[in-house]
Amino acid sequence: MNIIGSVNNNLIAPCGMNCGICIGHLREKKPCGGCLKKDDGNKPKYCRSCVIVNCELLAKTSSGFCYDCEKFPCTRLKNLDKRYQTKYGMSMIENLKNIQEKGLEAFISVEEERWKCRVCGTRLSVHRDFCLSCKTVYKNTVVSGKKH
Repeated sequence: MNIIGSVNNNLIAPCGMNCGICIGHLREKKPCGGCLKKDDGNKPKYCRSCVIVNCELLAKTSSGFCYDCEKFPCTRLKNLDKRYQTKYGMSMIENLKNIQEKGLEAFISVEEERWKCRVCGTRLSVHRDFCLSCKTVYKNTVVSGKKH
């Protein structure tokens, strides 16, 4: 399975999503290369047509992240954030604030620990409440920045 590698800058989407923890990226067959990989045929159709990645205001930002946008947080980002908080216990807006305040490298470092299985050490998926490798079950909530 594609679940051990490290997260890199190209896997952090403009909205604050860590594509390295997406089930589409972690799947064994035809893994998605992430939101920033435009020519990826393995990317789901809804991701290819994402209004946030394709936003014309985002193209005007110097960082390439939504936190630099004049409309941050826009309605689209707020709706996405609400859905991810409710379903998966993760906030993209909080991710963006962390990237803005602490830098991308520090954010990635925290993410690698936050989304690592405490039993086998492989990467967890935000979209599943269990480890894809050893099947250890996790509650899908975030407490103090860590998935438990």
